[in-house]
Amino acid sequence: MIANIMRDAGVLKIWEHYFSDDDVREWIDRRKKGYENYRIDYLLAVNKLSQKIVGQIGLLKENIDGEEIWAIGYILMSEYYGNGYATEGARAMADYAFNTLKAPKIICDIRPMNKSSIAVAKRLGMIETGMFIKSYRGIEMPHLIFELNSK
Repeated sequence: MIANIMRDAGVLKIWEHYFSDDDVREWIDRRKKGYENYRIDYLLAVNKLSQKIVGQIGLLKENIDGEEIWAIGYILMSEYYGNGYATEGARAMADYAFNTLKAPKIICDIRPMNKSSIAVAKRLGMIETGMFIKSYRGIEMPHLIFELNSK
């Protein structure tokens, strides 16, 4: 199932590469390390009524310009875009970060062309605070930073 998510046309567009079997295994291994180190990482996003897997949503430890910070990530299969899954899941991750982990702030780092992910961040009340370049597979990828502080 993870391979299906990571090979979705929407994921290919944003990540700019096809996830091979080795890439998918590496992705899963990174998620396992997140669980081991932080007790949370990407989780499967499931439709409550149909029990179908619609993507992955999670809370990840990111290093942005030398600062370790909690970040929300959401990766949905494109057939499920526009149904509120990303917003609902991201809101649950924000609640967990603030109420359980006592994080002072959280971020989303989003590619500028990913308008739907930017809309999710804004629905959470996040504010754009800057940008940075993430090097991924030899490609320099600008990312906007959206931030939300605990209340």
